[in-house]
Amino acid sequence: MYNKVKVILCGGGTGGHIFPMISVADEIKKRNSKNEVLFVGSSDRMEMEIIPKYNYPIIGLWISGIKRSSLLLNILFVGVPFILKNFLLPFKLLFSVIKSMYILLKFKPDMVVGFGGYSSGPFLLTSYFLNFKTAIQEQNSFPGYTNRLLSKRVKLIFVAYNNLTKFFSQNNVFNYGNPIRKIDLNTNEDPYDYFKLDRNKKTILVLGGSLGAKSINDGILNNLSLIRESSFQVLWQTGGYYYDKILSKKIKEKNLMVKSFIKRMDLAYKSADVIISRAGAIAISELSYVSKPLILIPSPNVVDDHQRKNANEIFRNEGCLLIEDQDAKDKMLKEAINLLGDKNLKSKMKKALSNLARPDAAKDIVSKIYEEI
Repeated sequence: MYNKVKVILCGGGTGGHIFPMISVADEIKKRNSKNEVLFVGSSDRMEMEIIPKYNYPIIGLWISGIKRSSLLLNILFVGVPFILKNFLLPFKLLFSVIKSMYILLKFKPDMVVGFGGYSSGPFLLTSYFLNFKTAIQEQNSFPGYTNRLLSKRVKLIFVAYNNLTKFFSQNNVFNYGNPIRKIDLNTNEDPYDYFKLDRNKKTILVLGGSLGAKSINDGILNNLSLIRESSFQVLWQTGGYYYDKILSKKIKEKNLMVKSFIKRMDLAYKSADVIISRAGAIAISELSYVSKPLILIPSPNVVDDHQRKNANEIFRNEGCLLIEDQDAKDKMLKEAINLLGDKNLKSKMKKALSNLARPDAAKDIVSKIYEEI
């Protein structure tokens, strides 16, 4: 029986930060049902909606990131509202630190773990100065600025890539992989019935993230005739941002199943023969676990070019094909078709991805937290 502990998990902003937190929270509760887990996020970000759906409490801080564009560019091209966000940042930081102190002194956690996102930095620094035990979990193959800053002050550093030891030189770095949501690939449910797919055709699963990716969506829209005449089928998650616009085109292709957002990813993964995806850290961790032939298209619109660095790690290990974002609309589907027919390459990818998978990441992280407490 594990002792009762109280843990605060802070971070958010994207699913890549939120779902690892939930995975760790579930494992903490599994160790002892009396364990207490509190989430801290940014008051205007998606974690405030998602976390309560998993029956965990969350408190929001009034905090946002600094806008990195130059002041002159903001004045010329963006205007006063954009500048005002940077102007308000010192006040937001002050209020966030005060609220963080209140949360910490009231909850009295045994450990505080930061997963990245706007709330993670000020909350962890406040925890450190109040002498609470702290840890960070870095999902990407290249650490963000906040985690690089925090790394010298925390007790534990959890990473997902071996190359991160050159950024974090301390002895408290543990490569356990990224915690991922539960994916049951052995489910008895039939994905072909669920998605209304033809079980006699090979399936290409196309994912552009929860909001969607224009280049990936264009890769489908520009090749509708190819899909129509093909012997395969496409299960396509457009993302919420693009779904209505795509739906308005009234596309009705027999080999194309269009979804805004796929809730049953276990069934989607089970149906897939080839997967096309962005290269977010958590997406890659899930896809490594799934171990299906993979094409990655890194987004060019992320801080520090994280997705390209993540994808390069998988590519170097022969776990994927890599396509540039600007080439997606012309190359994406053709490469997927070639991959469908290449048994040797598919087998090599599956083996490489399986070797990269870390399905016990949440368990290992929680075990190390218990050791430290």
